[in-house]
Amino acid sequence: MALPFEICWFMHLVIWLKMWQTYNIGNEMLFFGGFMRKYAYIMIGGALGAVLRLAVKSISTGQYQGGFPINTLIINITGTFILALFLTISLEVLEVGADIRLGISTGFLGAYTTFSALCKETVMLILNSQYITAVLYLTASTVMGLAAAYLGVVLARKAIGKLADRGDVE
Repeated sequence: MALPFEICWFMHLVIWLKMWQTYNIGNEMLFFGGFMRKYAYIMIGGALGAVLRLAVKSISTGQYQGGFPINTLIINITGTFILALFLTISLEVLEVGADIRLGISTGFLGAYTTFSALCKETVMLILNSQYITAVLYLTASTVMGLAAAYLGVVLARKAIGKLADRGDVE
């Protein structure tokens, strides 16, 4: 697993962004104080999400020998659940800034989840004449993804309701 390279790359990115933080264009700071801030948050979130996806993708699934891409399925289902949970809480309860919300949802979770890998792996299954596995993979990804999104929204709203009952949320 090549995490040290990605961590070093990410540290270089953070240092570069910190240097640009003080560079002014007119009266607006280029990244963190001005018009490019949302792109910086998306970029940082994307770097972290991609590193996490690499880490999860490289986890061994034990004795599993089949052609079913279980790691990608796990990545997409957990990402869908976290996205639904986070957006429900951040839009209905917490006052999360739009830039941070974009950094987490579009950047981090967009880089962590991977629709393109789902499509590529399905095509590879079809090209290898594993038609049943391809159909099962697409069906499982769709059904479990929708279920994870629904569960994320339901759990977030349940947590919001409990906080409201305690008086922690208006």
